[in-house]
Amino acid sequence: MDKITVFVALTGIAILLQAGILLAMYLAMRESGARIEAIATELKTKLVPTIEQAGAMLSEFRPKLEIIADNLQESTTVLRDQVERVDATVKDVVDRGRLQIIRADELLTRTLDRVEQTSDMVHNTVISPVRQLSGLMQGLTVGLEFLFGGRARKNGNRREERRPVPQDEMFI
Repeated sequence: MDKITVFVALTGIAILLQAGILLAMYLAMRESGARIEAIATELKTKLVPTIEQAGAMLSEFRPKLEIIADNLQESTTVLRDQVERVDATVKDVVDRGRLQIIRADELLTRTLDRVEQTSDMVHNTVISPVRQLSGLMQGLTVGLEFLFGGRARKNGNRREERRPVPQDEMFI
């Protein structure tokens, strides 16, 4: 046999072997395609009704959800308005309270000033003249005791002496 014949025979066997492998691959792909098609069909039969059911539920709940959203928006608006009113009221109360505190402080200050003025006036018009009168009376008493004291009774060798009352003890 010749080399070319052996070569041609080997090439023919290789081509047949490749054809067999390609045929096996074709058959395996066709079988896999059939399985994938069966899985896709099964998914369609199970998934499409579920999607349709979810869509139906969504379309059924959509009006209710829109009503809930509208109510929530209205409630938020009303709540915001109420909070603004409460804030304005609290500011007004705080301002009025602050004004009343200022007025009370002014009243207390004026009262304390008047008490101080009255105290000064009482001191100047009552206490000072009474002290002066007390001093004058004490001086007169001492002078009269001195004049009449020389003729007063004498007990033995000593005289009775009158102790003067300090001026500050009369008025506190």
